[in-house]
Amino acid sequence: MKLLLDSFWRAAAYCLHPSVIVLSLLPLVLMAGLALGLGYFFWEPAIDAVRASFDSWEILRTMIGWLEGVGMSNLKTVLAPMVVVFLSTPLIVVLSLLFVAAFMTPAMLTLVANRRFPLLERKHGGSFLGSSFGALWATMVALLALLVSIPLWFVPPLVLIVPPLIWGWLTYRVMTYDVLAEHASADERRALVKRHRSTLLGMGVLSGYLGAAPSLVWASGAVAIVFAPVLVPVAIWIYTLVFAFSALWFAHFALAALQALRRESEAIEVLPPARGGPRDVELIEDARLLPKPPAEPPGAPPTSPWARP
Repeated sequence: MKLLLDSFWRAAAYCLHPSVIVLSLLPLVLMAGLALGLGYFFWEPAIDAVRASFDSWEILRTMIGWLEGVGMSNLKTVLAPMVVVFLSTPLIVVLSLLFVAAFMTPAMLTLVANRRFPLLERKHGGSFLGSSFGALWATMVALLALLVSIPLWFVPPLVLIVPPLIWGWLTYRVMTYDVLAEHASADERRALVKRHRSTLLGMGVLSGYLGAAPSLVWASGAVAIVFAPVLVPVAIWIYTLVFAFSALWFAHFALAALQALRRESEAIEVLPPARGGPRDVELIEDARLLPKPPAEPPGAPPTSPWARP
C-alpha cells in the first residue's frame, strides 16, 4: 500500500511537469484531427443510420412516439446524435490510450527513470513488436467485450461498472508491459506481474474510472451536441491527461517494484546456503555481527589457545 500511494502522488506531481503537458498536446492534435475528420465525413450518415434503426424497431418507434406525445417533442432529433456520440466514446477512449502508449509512455518512462532510477540496469526484456502485438490483442478483446456488454449499459448501475472495468483491464495490460519492457527481463516482468497482479489491475480499474469522467461532458444532452466541435477536443485532452497520469503511475510503481525485487535477489545471493535449517541461518547472521579479530603482524608465530606461554 505504501508503494501504491507513493507512486500515486508522484505521478500526480509529474503531471504538472512542463514536458508532460507539452507531450499531451501531440495525441490531442492527432486525436482531435481524427475525430473532427471522421465527424465531417460520417456524422450525417451515422445520424441517418440511427434514425433508420429507430424506425425499423417497432418497440422503439412506439416508445418514441409515446414520449413525443406527452410533451417531449423532437425527441428523435435529439436522441440520434446522442446515441452516435455515446457509441463513439469508447472508441475515442481506446484510441486515446493507444496514442498515449505509443507517443507519450516512452518519453515519460525515460523522464521517471532518469530522475528517480538512474542506476537501474536496463535488461530490455521486451520489444516494440511484443508491445504492439500485446496492445493489439488486448484492444481487440476490450472492443469485443465493450460490444457484447452494450445491452448492460442501459441498466443504470451496470453502466457505471462494466465499461470502466473493461478500460481498466486494457490499461493494466498495455501499461504493465510498456513500462517494464526496457528495464526488466522477461522473467522479472513475469515475477512482478505475478506478485503485484491485483494491485496493477486495481490501478488499471481506477484509471478506467478516471478515463470515464470526461464522458460526463455529454450529460447535458442537446447542449453538448451543439458545442460538440469544442467539447470533443476538450474531452480528448482530458482523456490524454488521464492516461498520461496512468502511464506515470504505472512507471513509478513498476520501476520501484523492480528495484526492490533486484535488491531482494542480491540479498539472497549474498547469503551462504543454510544446511541445517533456520538455526543455521540465525548463526550465520549472528556471526556477521561479531567483530573480526585483529590482523596478526607478518612473521609473528600463529596463536592458538593450546600454545604455551
